[in-house]
Amino acid sequence: MAEIVNLRMARKAKARTASAREADANRVRFGRTASEKHRDTVEAERLETRLRGALRDVSPEEGGGAQSS
Repeated sequence: MAEIVNLRMARKAKARTASAREADANRVRFGRTASEKHRDTVEAERLETRLRGALRDVSPEEGGGAQSS
């Protein structure tokens, strides 16, 4: 004998599961504190400054695509 399933309740349970899965993914993606965001911003600025400092100055006579600023 087959088990009787209430389709309305099954659809709602499936929707709750999908909603919970999406909420978990959003917590991972967007659930950072302000201090973590600030730390990442400072780290990106530090790396940018370090990269700019490592660039070679190329004079226009030498050719080359990089320009000094």
